[in-house]
Amino acid sequence: MNTVELLEAKGENLQRIENMMQFYMYDFSEWIPLSFNDEGWFSIRSKAEYWAKPSTRAFLIIVNDEVAGFVTVDDEVTHPEANFSIGYFFVGRKFRGLGVGTAAVKKLLGLFSGCWQIFHTNQNVSASAFWKKVIPEATLNTISVHSEFIDGYDCTLYKFRHE
Repeated sequence: MNTVELLEAKGENLQRIENMMQFYMYDFSEWIPLSFNDEGWFSIRSKAEYWAKPSTRAFLIIVNDEVAGFVTVDDEVTHPEANFSIGYFFVGRKFRGLGVGTAAVKKLLGLFSGCWQIFHTNQNVSASAFWKKVIPEATLNTISVHSEFIDGYDCTLYKFRHE
């Protein structure tokens, strides 16, 4: 059985997350038009401003003492009543399908009480299946589902309270 933990990321662990964002972007390149730069990397702007926001919290997802991915929480919301949003969520391929993502989401929601919004691009069929299953498992409260156009993409947005 896997032990899944969230480790709040600060200092060098924020750089670790930025490094893993190459893999996050690689996955996203299946659904949105991303290209490698001349050095063979995805061009990712520094997240220093994002990390500096008081509302942004970043966590490494740890499985049996091994880094398995990351998740961030922020207040960059589209619904005025929402307090929290998952800014980035990434589980490495080695850990997918093992319940790691579900456990990480449940632990994360347990850290923050309030109104949440979580969204995914509709082209990401695996994310659609994941969130459709995990959100009802993670909260007993009412969930509303919305079709939204976010950052130029058709998305599904879930809004719910977690206490």
